[in-house]
Amino acid sequence: VQLQASGGGLVQAGDSLRLACAASGPNLRNYVLGWFRQTPGKEREFVAAIKGVGGATVYADSIKGRFTIARDNAKNMVSLQMNSLKADDTAVYYCSAGTAILSSMSQQRSYRYWGQGTLVTVSS
Repeated sequence: VQLQASGGGLVQAGDSLRLACAASGPNLRNYVLGWFRQTPGKEREFVAAIKGVGGATVYADSIKGRFTIARDNAKNMVSLQMNSLKADDTAVYYCSAGTAILSSMSQQRSYRYWGQGTLVTVSS
């Protein structure tokens, strides 16, 4: 599985931004697709994830209500719509693919494949 993230950039606090990730590989519908983020000196943290079958979603508490994850199985794409951005959302955002049950979708160990990351900078 290969993942290519795009859409990062520099925005102001309160703005919106949409990240996209193009996935390629066999049986992608069987994979959970997720977004994680990382800032220098900190561990990578979970943001959101979505199942391929059924579309169940999981969100981190820090972004719940502001970010929305969606996937298009026909196009093998996953997106992350980010609204009401804050300076604390500044990070490199990574898309990922793995197999997980609902209770483990927020755990890094559930994801085997990772994209290259896209930088989101929110100025206050």
